[in-house]
Amino acid sequence: MATQTANNKAVVTRFNKEVIEQFNETSFHALMDEQFINRSAPAGMDNGPQGMLYFFNQLLRPAFSNLTVTIHQQVAEDDLVTTRKTISGTHTGALLGIPATGKTVQIDVIDIVRVKDGKYVEHWGINTFSDVLAQLKGA
Repeated sequence: MATQTANNKAVVTRFNKEVIEQFNETSFHALMDEQFINRSAPAGMDNGPQGMLYFFNQLLRPAFSNLTVTIHQQVAEDDLVTTRKTISGTHTGALLGIPATGKTVQIDVIDIVRVKDGKYVEHWGINTFSDVLAQLKGA
């Protein structure tokens, strides 16, 4: 029988693969609690589910082709799952006013997700997205 922490890690892995990597919006809705709060949302950005969906569908998806998520490590305790991962892709579309460069990019991420009843309810994270933007601007 799987433990709750193992189940929570599986939820986070599924989100990374199906939502971020494959842009599966059905999985997004299945895994995202309606009361979800992104504690790391930039100031002025929607910190609920729609803000996350906007980031994936309006920023990442149009800008990067062949997107992959590599999970390097996961640590879980109680209802929290910490994941160290890399999101990679080729910059083939415009991103925040930066035209496509054809460069391969890597966004390093450390996320902490609180999972309840198989769904994301809270998120904290740090990533190198701003560093990637700076590199692409200088390309």
